[in-house]
Amino acid sequence: MAAEIGQSAPEFTLPDQSGNQVSLGQFRGNKNIVLSFYVFDFTGG
Repeated sequence: MAAEIGQSAPEFTLPDQSGNQVSLGQFRGNKNIVLSFYVFDFTGG
């Protein structure tokens, strides 16, 4: 699935730094969210 510029991000859930599950929907409409992806970060390659 490809995202287009200006399109809302799809719903997803990931663990936070404490291991608690956090979903994007928890913040939708309440906070501004920035998603940043670091390709090959922490992979050693």
